[in-house]
Amino acid sequence: MEAIEQIISVVKNFLDNFGIPIGGETIPFKVIALLGTGFYLTFRLGFVQLRKLGHGFAVTSGRYDDPDEPGDVSHFQALTTALSATVGIGNIAGAAWAIHWGGPGALFWMWVTAFVGMATKFSEVTLAQRYRNIEKPERKWEGTVAGGPMYYIERGLGPAWKPLAVFFAVMLGFTAFITGNAVQANTLADTLESSFGISNVVTGLIAVFIIGLVIIGGIKRIGKVTGILAPMMATIYVAGAVVIILLNIDQLFPALALIFREAFNPTAGVAGTGIGAILVTMNWGVDRGLFSNEAGQGSAPIAHAAAKTDEPVSEGVVGLVEPFIDTIVIVTMTALVIIMTGTWNERVPSELTLDGGDISYLTAVDDRNYEQTDAPASIIITDGSQQIAAGGAAFAWHDVVVEHFYTDEAQSTPFSGTINPAAGNATGSDGTTYLILYADAPEGGAPLTMLAFRRGLSVIGDFGHYIVLISVLLFGISTAIAWSYYGDRCARYLFGHKAVLPYKFVYLGMHFVGAVIAPAAIWELGDVALAIVILPNLLALLLLSGETRKLMNGYFERKPWEKIAAKRAKQSG
Repeated sequence: MEAIEQIISVVKNFLDNFGIPIGGETIPFKVIALLGTGFYLTFRLGFVQLRKLGHGFAVTSGRYDDPDEPGDVSHFQALTTALSATVGIGNIAGAAWAIHWGGPGALFWMWVTAFVGMATKFSEVTLAQRYRNIEKPERKWEGTVAGGPMYYIERGLGPAWKPLAVFFAVMLGFTAFITGNAVQANTLADTLESSFGISNVVTGLIAVFIIGLVIIGGIKRIGKVTGILAPMMATIYVAGAVVIILLNIDQLFPALALIFREAFNPTAGVAGTGIGAILVTMNWGVDRGLFSNEAGQGSAPIAHAAAKTDEPVSEGVVGLVEPFIDTIVIVTMTALVIIMTGTWNERVPSELTLDGGDISYLTAVDDRNYEQTDAPASIIITDGSQQIAAGGAAFAWHDVVVEHFYTDEAQSTPFSGTINPAAGNATGSDGTTYLILYADAPEGGAPLTMLAFRRGLSVIGDFGHYIVLISVLLFGISTAIAWSYYGDRCARYLFGHKAVLPYKFVYLGMHFVGAVIAPAAIWELGDVALAIVILPNLLALLLLSGETRKLMNGYFERKPWEKIAAKRAKQSG
């Protein structure tokens, strides 16, 4: 098992670091591929995300819905199903990590990725509609529609490309089990256990029951649930953020100025790796932005393919609304709250679990920059301070070197002794063994966002962190619900109708496993699959970009939505 874990770790590290080295930093190939495809499609489609965003909102509103057209769900329900999968931990934790490592300027680059991602999402959704499979199912819960990259790869590029379509379906189906399901379950269970002491087993059983009630009913039930859940959770989260921004309105323009300044001339940073290097800020913003809205990943088109329409572009414009809501609105709210409250670069009293996953070890490159290194045999602490020789490794929490250690939560007694990384403990000068030490350290991920909301709403009560907590819970459930549909469409493509129900039951079983245990190698394997699965999708988008442009031009020349509007007016009159 250990050998398998090492192989998975090596492959993941290779994929994360494979790319173009510039100025001592490496831009990962997956970032280049996603961003490059987005820019190409933006120009090829004549900046469709600017010209047709308004039309996208109009179609999403239901103004042009025709219930007689083929499909399983409305435009709005298709969007909310896709948003339920994309609006999640990435918006809460991903944005926070981007700022933690890349500084406030990372938000600017997240905006850039959202902008080009809108063109990517328009393309993949349009093609998913164009080449979807519609047939009467044996059972209603199976749905009439199956669509997504596997279909437009095989049908759009031709039968010779079917092996690539099969490869995509296998990899995305596997990713649905892990990243879209088990990881969400584990986040949900850990959050409830740490916040309320609820057993992971209890959380897992309850979550499986709730999710099972929804996904067994198929896309129509999923669409109905996400049509309520997605707007509700987005409203709660964004409303909380807006209140914080209004309460700190004097910090809005300074925060925006800091974002733009740091995007091109980074000087501020929390994690001291690459401070002052624009590529670090750009890299983190682009990476977190792309994986926040999932543009180019090929998952969301599966949900959009189920929309009721016989005009592929009418759903394509709904698709380009998705990154706008996900990143331009929700991620921006997260980032502004973190920056405006000043929590992004603040050290707060923290409990350091010495065998935890938030520990890293750094060596100084110069006065301001550090790079990660292997754990040393031991680290000597004298009167709370690390004794690090030149070139030696320092103990870091969230990739920031800890300045002073204490043995008590009140931080009144400095620690003296030795930290033993291999054993995951510390030995005091008096021989006492410690599994936990205390220090002022920066937060990261979801805890950073919770701290920002708590701080931002403190003037009206101590409840801000509960908004984030509730959002994490709702996002975890909704993401698992939406990804179940992505996975069962892959199973249907690979094995036919009879594979759908068994897939759903295995999916529920995997959700329980994810809630109860968290083998790191499994999560890394999911990340590997996710990094690989984008490649066949992006290739198809590029090769079929001419077809997408032709469909787009024909749609806007014919203006079919006007006929639907006239038909609805006649029926209502």
